[in-house]
Amino acid sequence: METEKKVTITVETTVHTPVEEAWKHWTEPQHIVKWSFASEEWHAPRAENDVRVGGSFVTRMEAKDGSFGFDFGGVYDDVRVNEHLAYTLGDGRKVTIDFIRQGNDTKIVETFEAEGTNPVEMQQAGWQAFMDNFKKYSESSK
Repeated sequence: METEKKVTITVETTVHTPVEEAWKHWTEPQHIVKWSFASEEWHAPRAENDVRVGGSFVTRMEAKDGSFGFDFGGVYDDVRVNEHLAYTLGDGRKVTIDFIRQGNDTKIVETFEAEGTNPVEMQQAGWQAFMDNFKKYSESSK
């Protein structure tokens, strides 16, 4: 029986784009493939997203040199358009994302349960890198 307390990590950014645009960029596959990777050495060649409670998503992430790749996916537990997403990853960890309207800007706050293999600091930096890529893409797609 697992008695370890789950560690949660929060990353966030403020995107200078309206919440409706930020939501589209976050949820529509043609946008996801443009930002869903942690560094320039990686890319996301494919994404599928069924944004509804019980719907699933998967994003294929691959090293550009072809040395490694994996599918990142899960199932939605809660969906409130332009406001909130909650999902369970394939390994059972929980993730929530809030889209907070701030005039013509959108604050995005993502909280996730850490996995037990990599240091918490490394996980936080990796997920923040995705958030930073999202901000850059979303603001350049106006």
